[in-house]
Amino acid sequence: MPKDIKTPFGRITSDVSLFPIYYLLFIYGFVYIFPYGKNLIGITWFDWLRSEDGPLEWLQFFEYIISSVLALIIYLRQKGKKQINSLIWLLIALLSLLIAGEEISWGERITGIGISTISDLNVQGETNFHNLPFFHNYLLDPVFEISCIFLGWFGWRKFKNIDAFPRKELSLFFLFVALFYFYFDISWASTTEQIRNDQEIFEFLLSSGIFLHCLKNIKKIK
Repeated sequence: MPKDIKTPFGRITSDVSLFPIYYLLFIYGFVYIFPYGKNLIGITWFDWLRSEDGPLEWLQFFEYIISSVLALIIYLRQKGKKQINSLIWLLIALLSLLIAGEEISWGERITGIGISTISDLNVQGETNFHNLPFFHNYLLDPVFEISCIFLGWFGWRKFKNIDAFPRKELSLFFLFVALFYFYFDISWASTTEQIRNDQEIFEFLLSSGIFLHCLKNIKKIK
């Protein structure tokens, strides 16, 4: 996946996929200033992409659903299903399914049917658990930061024999997410105005990293 970058001064070799950099440059360098969004759809193209129920959120949903299926297939084809590597694949399958369900509030955004006992407590008034006050206010961002640092750095460095953890080449898909949430929280705690919440833009990198990781490994299975 990593490719050399051709420049007028020669080639730059990278050990990691540079897609996250190209993606962010495209979003903030092109989509951010692309005109006529308000004339055609009522909001800017940038705000449309990062909105709730916007394209990026639905892409995340489909990537997590597919990742869940792929990870489950990988688990079922493992010889030692009780080994730690196999169990991590099963965990990836279950967590991907859970996150996919949370992304669309377990179908409420499609059917309009929810659970009022949950939505009444929910920060966004929806049937999901990650926006319940305690989790949303205290746990959500640290979970993103810690898990993305693990997936983007610690996992492949310390557990090289476990292929259920993403390899080094996918590290930027996770580290940019950790950096965004860290900077977002720091800006909230500082004396300056909190930075804009572009979470959907960065969370798409997380779902894409998981998806590419599962896709790469299922191709190895015979």
